[in-house]
Amino acid sequence: MKKLFLAGTALLTLSAGSAMAADLSRPAPAPVLTKAPPLAPPFSWTGCYIGGNGGGIWTHTEVSQPVTGVSEGSVDFSGGVFGGQVGCNYQVSTWVFGIQGDWDWSNSSSSFRDLLFPLQTDGDKVKSLASVTGRLGYAWDRFMIYAKGGGAWEQNDYTAPFGALSVTVSDTRTGWTVGGGGEYAFTDWLTGFVEYDFYDFGTNTETFVAPAAPIRVKQTESVAKAGLNIKFGGWR
Repeated sequence: MKKLFLAGTALLTLSAGSAMAADLSRPAPAPVLTKAPPLAPPFSWTGCYIGGNGGGIWTHTEVSQPVTGVSEGSVDFSGGVFGGQVGCNYQVSTWVFGIQGDWDWSNSSSSFRDLLFPLQTDGDKVKSLASVTGRLGYAWDRFMIYAKGGGAWEQNDYTAPFGALSVTVSDTRTGWTVGGGGEYAFTDWLTGFVEYDFYDFGTNTETFVAPAAPIRVKQTESVAKAGLNIKFGGWR
């Protein structure tokens, strides 16, 4: 019995050794290669956009006599702006070149006591602002800082009482603007920005028709606003 047990054990050991030898002599399976997923292309600011904005406006107005230069008074006042913008960008490496046009409605108005005629109260109202500017930006992928500058236009109403009458003259002023800001692309088609702009409309002579009374008006504005742009198009 003992001999049978020893013989069986030897047979099992021999069989296991033969199986292991067969496994070792069999070639290993070839590794399965998987293709790496493609890298997403870097974001590009190239393309055109349209959007809306809102913010605040701070106006400084000085009124004087056109002949003598004697001051009739000055006033600082503020209000809100709301409007839109449209433009196009072209990116070269990390630099972004663009052009933009924008228009904003304003509710900014104020009145002040006339220094030459103390019983008279003069008024100034900024109705709208517009500009066409060139832009130069520097981009870190989806974030860009930029500077802008160009021509600007403004619509104003000036009011003065003459006796029992309150007379208004409307004017479209021409000037220049410079500014800058930062913009971030939330998606490939939606961006948001904040910016500050300074407007200078120089000195203009305004004439009330009835009676014929000219005044000289010097005016500057500061505007801070934020907005969103919808980007479309693009060339790589």
